[in-house]
Parts: sequence; C-alpha cells; structure tokens
Amino acid sequence: MAMGKRWTRPDPWTALRRIPAAACFCALVAFLNAASWSFITPPFQVPDEPDHFAYVKQLAETGTLPTSSDEEYSPEEILVLKALRYPELRLHPANRAISSRAEQSELEEDLRVVSEFPKEGSPDAGVATSQPPLYYALESIPYTLGSGGTLLDRLQLMRLLSALMGGVTALFTFLFLREALPRARWAWTVGALGVALSPLFGFMSGAVNPDAMLFTVSAALFYCLARAFRRGLTTRSAIATGLVIAVGFLTKLNFVGLAPGAFVAISILTVRGARSSGRSALIAPAIAAAIGCAPVVVFVARNILSNRPTFGIVAGAIRTTHGSVLDEANYIWQLYLPRLPGTVNDFPGLSTARQIWFVGYVGRFGWLDTFFPNWVYTVALVVAGLIAGLCARAIVAGRTALRGRVSELAVYALMMLGLLVLVGIASYREFPATEAPYGQARYLLPMLPLLGAVLALAARGAGRRWGPTAGVLIVVLFLAHDLFSQLQVIARYYG
Repeated sequence: MAMGKRWTRPDPWTALRRIPAAACFCALVAFLNAASWSFITPPFQVPDEPDHFAYVKQLAETGTLPTSSDEEYSPEEILVLKALRYPELRLHPANRAISSRAEQSELEEDLRVVSEFPKEGSPDAGVATSQPPLYYALESIPYTLGSGGTLLDRLQLMRLLSALMGGVTALFTFLFLREALPRARWAWTVGALGVALSPLFGFMSGAVNPDAMLFTVSAALFYCLARAFRRGLTTRSAIATGLVIAVGFLTKLNFVGLAPGAFVAISILTVRGARSSGRSALIAPAIAAAIGCAPVVVFVARNILSNRPTFGIVAGAIRTTHGSVLDEANYIWQLYLPRLPGTVNDFPGLSTARQIWFVGYVGRFGWLDTFFPNWVYTVALVVAGLIAGLCARAIVAGRTALRGRVSELAVYALMMLGLLVLVGIASYREFPATEAPYGQARYLLPMLPLLGAVLALAARGAGRRWGPTAGVLIVVLFLAHDLFSQLQVIARYYG
C-alpha cells in the first residue's frame, strides 16, 4: 500500500532562512547607520519630534489619542525641553547643544527633578494629532520599557525602534531589487547599501517620526508589487500585499499618495490573471483589495456614525482652499519643474528642483538649519549627473527587456506621481503665506526603492568590466557622504 505524503508542520523560520545574507548585511548597515544618527542628533532637534513624542506619551500614559493640534505638552516634556534649551537651539545655528561637564550635570539634575513629576500625557500633540495611531502604538512599547528611566532614556529607546525600521527598509529594498532586476545579482547589494547609507534616510530613521515606518511600508509595498508582476498574484501574495496597504493607511496620511498606484497594480494583475486562468484569478485581487481597503472603510464608517466629515482631514487636504484648479496645478508643477511659458511664477528667483529637493536630499538636517557649504551641492550635482548617465546607459542597453514591463514601470511612476501631487496639494493650502511649507526632501523618501534601482542600474551601466568597480565606488561615495553629514551635524551642535 502506497504511503501518502507526510504532513509536516510549517516552520515559521523558513522564510527568514531564505533571506540572502547580503540582504541581512544591508539591513544591519542601515540599522547601525540610523542608530548612529539617533545618538548624534540632539534630543528633539528633528522636525516635529516633540509633537510625535507627545502623541506617544499621551497614548502610553492614558490609552487615548491626542485630540488637539496645539503644542501644550505635558509638564514633564515642557520642562525637559526647557532644560535642553530647545527654543534657543532650534533654528539658531550659532547656538550649541549641551556638551560641557557642567552643563551635563545641570541637565541630569533637572531630569532627576522632572522624573518625580506624575507620568501623564497631554491631549495636545501639534501636527502629529492628525496622524493614524499604528506607529505611535508601536513606539509606546519602548516608551513603556523605559518608564523606569528619564524622559531622554525613553526617547532614545523610541529612536532605536525607528532605526530598526530603517534596517527593515533596506532589507525590503534589497528584495525589491532582486525581483525588479533579476539578472543583476551583484548590483542588488549596491542599490540596497546606497539606500542604507543615505544620510537623510539615516537621519529620519534615527528619530521619533512616523516617516521611519512609512519608509518601511513603502519598501515592502514595492517588493510585493514587483514580486507579483514577476510571479503572478497568488492568494498568499495577495494577502501580503493587502496587509501592507492596510498597514500603510494606518501609518501616515502620506501613504494616500501611494495607494492609487498600488490599486492600479492590482487591477493590471487581475486582467493578466483573468486572461490565463479565467474568473478564478479574481479571488486573489479581491482579497488584496478587501484587506487593503479595510482601514479606510472603518475610518469612513466611524466618521459617518459620529457626524464628522466622511473622509476627515484627508478631504480637507485635497480641497482647493483658494484660487482655481488650474492655479493649483500650476503651483504643483512649479514645485518640482521649471515654469511653463505664459504661466504665473509662483517661485520667483527659486529653482525648486535644485534648491528645495536636491539640496534637501544632499543635506539639510536638524530643523532644516544645518547644511553644507554651497560648493558641496554643486559637486553633488555633478556626481548625481554621472550616476544618472550610467543609469540611462543601462536602460538603453536593456530597452528590449523593458518593453515587456511597461505596465509595471507605469505603476511605479504613478506611485511617485501620487506622492508628489499629495505633497504639492498640502503645500498649496498654505500658499502664498508660505512658498513651500512641505518642500522637504524627506517626504519623497518613500521612493527609496527606486533610488536603489537607479544605483544598481548605474553600476551595471558601467559595463561588465567596470561595473563592479563602479558599484564599489558608488557605495564608498555614499558612505563618505553619510560620514561627512554626521560630522556636519556634530560641528553644528557640539563644535
């Protein structure tokens, strides 16, 4: 009598063991880099970090979410900010952070006094109040674990959790490159290490800010979509993709800009599957869409039942508050690209692509008050041009293979476009009082997997003979950029 195949219990570590060692190495580098930034950057000298900390404190101490966008923090946080000389340090590059032994002793005494205050939160969390709660719920874990220490101890533990998310981002970037560029095995490490060593990425991943988790979710989404385009949307991958989308909606509102591209990808994959498998291919996409949309459905239902605006703050963000739709479109265009002939100049005397986005990516740290000399950005522009040229060479050489992947590339472009438009709409709401309040390069970092792809293609663009050498030079270049950025921050706050 023939014996049937023996059933074995699934091993939860099987998937982890299949992760390439190079991917784990890239993740480790990204974590260590972000952790270094978390120690180098003074407490709360990261955009909106006091607000995000206040959100976590309120959630951890009271179990409730903040309800006000004011910045009347808890007494403990207010006094710690005062002890750190936070107002004098923020946006004042001439002032230095606490560094001498006498100043440190005074700070430790202030922290000891503050530690005797009641551990309570505040319903005020500034700009963080409008954000979804998932990131803050996760950060409440290290906050609670550090409850026996000072407020700064808790802050550092929370920063390290963000750094861990940075490591996972680099891991998913590697896996994305493995799916998107299957023939460039050695170049996967080049692209992932370039991302891991990006200074702005390390800076933001070493802080208490939901951007850190948004980078991770975005990289995971790119990986899931690339895998589905290459291997098909199975039930398992559909569940994974849907969960990533759902987590994205619960992480930060900026994910709304990426979501349309993700759902277009699911639609394209549905059509592909239906051609080969008929109606049975509709099950997996339906699962992905249902899981991904679940947080939105719950959010809308809650608002309807509580007589709030159906789409809450999102509706207000996309509603034009002044001018016409054409005026808004013109503003968004000029926020990224040169002005079209015959249109009103919304940014006179300013090259937005270079002075806002490129300079911001190369290095504007702290509260955007710490930056390099101008010549550094000029040199960086030349280097970026060389990398772009090598990338273009690789694309031209592989143009035949790319023709069969037009729909996949269109999805990535749509995801980027959605994010750019969302940032532009948010900025236009405060224009002309402020030219580009959301003109910060960190808002574009959810596109980091595409940066990794550019770097990998640039290394390949140098040819078979010189490609590995070019890859090493790219990684060394990013490492040097990262180290000098950290030295620039050290000089700003402690020099």
